[in-house]
Amino acid sequence: MPSTDRILDNALEAVGNTPLIRLDKIARHHGLKCNLLGKVEYMSAGGSVKDRIAKRMVEVAEKEGKLIPGKSVVIEPTSGNTGIGLALACAIKVLLSTTLVGYSVIITLPAKMSLEKETSLRALGAEVVRTPTEAAWDSPESHLGVAQKLAREIPHGIILDQYRNVNNPLAHEYTTGPEIIEAVVSTPSTTERPSSGKVDVFIAGAGTGGTVTGVSRALKKTHNEPCVVVGIDPEGSILAYPDSLNDAHKGSFYAVEGIGYDFIPAVLSREVADVDSWIKTTDDEAFSAARSLMRDEGLLVGGSSGSALAGALKWFDTAQGKTTAQTEGTNVVILLPDGIRNYMSKPWFLRMAMEAEPSPLARDIARIMANSPKL
Repeated sequence: MPSTDRILDNALEAVGNTPLIRLDKIARHHGLKCNLLGKVEYMSAGGSVKDRIAKRMVEVAEKEGKLIPGKSVVIEPTSGNTGIGLALACAIKVLLSTTLVGYSVIITLPAKMSLEKETSLRALGAEVVRTPTEAAWDSPESHLGVAQKLAREIPHGIILDQYRNVNNPLAHEYTTGPEIIEAVVSTPSTTERPSSGKVDVFIAGAGTGGTVTGVSRALKKTHNEPCVVVGIDPEGSILAYPDSLNDAHKGSFYAVEGIGYDFIPAVLSREVADVDSWIKTTDDEAFSAARSLMRDEGLLVGGSSGSALAGALKWFDTAQGKTTAQTEGTNVVILLPDGIRNYMSKPWFLRMAMEAEPSPLARDIARIMANSPKL
């Protein structure tokens, strides 16, 4: 249900229902004849696609009696966005509780993740524990290891565990996928804007893998079985399949946040039935593409959204992608997972925003101001 047709009872009702927006300028710039569409998730209440899984994991855990108001402490290892979604949900659950006590939240967060994520978490009432970026996933010092230690030693501590929780991909199978389908099916084909009437290609980055897995199942099971699903994985991560795709840069550092891991999360399906192919992307490609989304389409996205677009553009260079790119009416949907809010202090963004080559207009302003009389 759209979030604009009535008064909402709380911010959890503003999770999801995000717009599907044409990326026409980028498509024209790259000579694409297909419909290039962006699912813009930063317009969700907490600012990212992870709001969806946080809401579902909390509400299902409540129904199952795993969360006890006034007692349970939600502990979650995360790149940040899932943590923000959980902190948002748990803050609201306090207000909804008859006793005005809900769930405390502790988030374990690798050091490389942005300061903005930490401050957002703290603003929502969560405690934040930073862990070494270089710690291997199975190390006691990693964000997973620290979360497990805290859950063992804090009374009523519970890890909802986005990496294993089936409600992660289910949130996308039941909400994100159907929203995309509804938007495409409800938009008529016209002479000016032809459409196949279905989602032909879906492209998304993989972190936990819940998004690409869940949306794929919604698309392939209920809408368009031949839909091509492409997973995007940063160089340095090991999520892409076959494993040989990861060999060249395995273990190398990547600055983009929210996607990629050094282990395979249980909720990620690498089966070809779910994800047809994988594309690897670099930081430079991701941040350049994020800049294009901002400058060309007015979408204030984060680096992982840039990875998704960069991966899509590389996929359009494959044999299958070239055919799709030149087929009018074909609908290619790119999942743009979050916004720039969480990255405004990061060096890649500051270079892009504050150290860019001066525009002709900037030079005109400087000349005019230099010739102005001093007061």
